Amino acid sequence: MPETPAQKLRVAVLFGGRSGEHEISIRSAASVVQALDRSRYEVIPVAITKQGRWLSTAESFQLLPDAARRDLTLSTETALSREPGASEGFDVVFPVLHGTYGEDGTVQGLLELADVAYVGSGVLGSACGMDKDVMKRLFRERGLPTVPHVALLRSEIESRSAEALERFGYPLFVKPANLGSSVGISRATNDREYAAALEEAARFDRKIIVEPGVEGREIEVAVLGNDQPEASVAGEIVPGDDFYSYDEKYLTDNTQLVVPAELDAEDLAEVRRLAVEAFRAVELSGLARVDFFLENSTGRFLLNEVNSMPGFTSISMYPKLWEATGIPYAKLVDRLIALALERREEKRATRFEL
Repeated sequence: MPETPAQKLRVAVLFGGRSGEHEISIRSAASVVQALDRSRYEVIPVAITKQGRWLSTAESFQLLPDAARRDLTLSTETALSREPGASEGFDVVFPVLHGTYGEDGTVQGLLELADVAYVGSGVLGSACGMDKDVMKRLFRERGLPTVPHVALLRSEIESRSAEALERFGYPLFVKPANLGSSVGISRATNDREYAAALEEAARFDRKIIVEPGVEGREIEVAVLGNDQPEASVAGEIVPGDDFYSYDEKYLTDNTQLVVPAELDAEDLAEVRRLAVEAFRAVELSGLARVDFFLENSTGRFLLNEVNSMPGFTSISMYPKLWEATGIPYAKLVDRLIALALERREEKRATRFEL
């Protein structure tokens, strides 16, 4: 008798979102959709608009670029419910959402309530990995070296902004606490630029981070895994501008991504160790990109931040780092889906009744 073909795993790729990183999410989702092997997976696009409205599968399909829509058969309409067992049409969710309302624990909470498998960190790790203030506090609690900072609320700009200037002096970097892709980040070298930078960051978040400028190399490491995370080779960002801004990342062609970074064996071992420690400190799972400065004056690595759902286009640093480590893009997507299923099964061993 002929063998019965294995049932395809149904993967809902969740993208877009109510975030300043909406467009970047669409790019990442398109790369993931293209990488999913159609002989093994049924791909179901699910988009969220900038206003937070969840679109139908057919509407979501139209948001993807032509290359991602090729060979995509829309045979399933998903039904995501917060009640366990009520969600239909998929087996695992790949939330390729960046920034607020996607990478910050909000969507993860919905998926936890629904008791469905999903790629990436849970509620706690996602929330802490999004909030740069809390993240840095966790780094320090674990004894990890990190860039010092001052955190202030939007309502405290007039009363407390001088604290950071008195402590660090210029240049200063001003960031929204809960956003990625360098959205809302500015470098300030004088009082006028500092005031404008605070105003810009406050447009995107109620909490603002102010940090000193660090003279050094920008080094990044990718981490993959759940309870036993592994670190990739290191890469280096060589920005063409003063810093790795949103424009440098997505709109210009001035930045160089050097993979692997030129580091001696001792420094490479140390930065990989620190990346795994940072991953564990924030209680992440699945994946993360960990960003460092290699300080010129001291030769030590300083943790900048973790990204629990880093940019995932085929030319983004996270997949490029794993490709250089020996895991090509399509295999990386396979691993992440396997880790999502593993994490869901492990969680089901937990009792919720006496």
